[in-house]
Amino acid sequence: MKRRKEMKPRTKLVHAGRHPFEQHGFINTPIYRGSTVLFPTYADLVARNARYVYGTTGTPTTEALESAWTEIAGAAGTVLAPSGLAAIGVALLTALKSGDHLLVTDSVYRPTRIFCDGVLKRFGVETTYYDPLIGAGIEALVKPNTRAVFLETPGSQSFEMQDVPAIVGIAAARGLATILDNTWATPLFFPPHTFGIDLAVEAGTKYLSGHADLLLGLVSANERWFKRLRATFDAFAMCPGPEDVFLALRGLRTLELRLREAQRQGLALATWLAARPEVARVLHPALTDCPGHAIWKRDFRGASGLFSAFLEPCSQQALAAFLDGLELFGMGYSWGGYESLVVPFDCGPYRTATVFDPPGPALRFSVGLEDEEDLKADLDAAFARLRAAE
Repeated sequence: MKRRKEMKPRTKLVHAGRHPFEQHGFINTPIYRGSTVLFPTYADLVARNARYVYGTTGTPTTEALESAWTEIAGAAGTVLAPSGLAAIGVALLTALKSGDHLLVTDSVYRPTRIFCDGVLKRFGVETTYYDPLIGAGIEALVKPNTRAVFLETPGSQSFEMQDVPAIVGIAAARGLATILDNTWATPLFFPPHTFGIDLAVEAGTKYLSGHADLLLGLVSANERWFKRLRATFDAFAMCPGPEDVFLALRGLRTLELRLREAQRQGLALATWLAARPEVARVLHPALTDCPGHAIWKRDFRGASGLFSAFLEPCSQQALAAFLDGLELFGMGYSWGGYESLVVPFDCGPYRTATVFDPPGPALRFSVGLEDEEDLKADLDAAFARLRAAE
């Protein structure tokens, strides 16, 4: 389309990565399964003269999602992985080698931390965790062998907002790669490469899927880093299944609509919870009294349906009564699907650069697509059980 760059994200999501007339007019790219690709002649085989040469290097199905996500993210290119954590691993291994030093936000998704403290340490990469609120002060932590900075904003459970422009400015001046886990916002609410991020990671398992039925990761990169990213990806041949890619393409078409509804419902529930006497504090960047609100308002285009809340002090028995009787909020990990979820958490034991000391039990909510009033009624009954159990 000639005017594609001028179109709104919602329109791009509908049309990106689709070529109906290359597949007999069917509007969705079909599922291509396979390993072997045949070449018509010996000369073509020797020269690898074909659009696709082997299943691990790509198919029309994977290429459709890669090209669509590249366009949406404003990147030079994208690779796919079988999970969000796999995508994080590919991004880190693209930027690092033995003997390097890595800076990682202390509020990072815990499996990322486990990867850094396990796999990367075993391969001779040193990791230092930093206060997510450090901003330009991160320069004091840069060592001669520092090669990359890993950001995640807001924090996976505690929702600290990082000053991305300040950190990217220091990293660029010192020649460091920047890697951002952008799963909470997606490129629709935070365009990572516009802010100078080199490698952006997305767990497509979450909002891109939207239905809690697939595992997928994506890494997009700017011009400077895409060739190296692609080489790392090709070396691993870390390919997601074609059915998962197809489902992600289907989810892509409605991503903007679902994100907008998640934003509306999430903010409504967060505001409602903040007014409850049983709740000490709600961590949601779009709330004006949230510590990271100013950064969110300056840099972000929206908020998803994931946030946390601290309850007032209560017994474990009361907390169990609150959670066990829920009818609409399932207890389970992940988020971004159509069903609302809640999980208790405590990130204090594994923080090293900051102290996590909530006033009471901490809960992370993922608000789904159920009716807002029904969700409130479910939580209202939960609070009644909590009070009765005290």
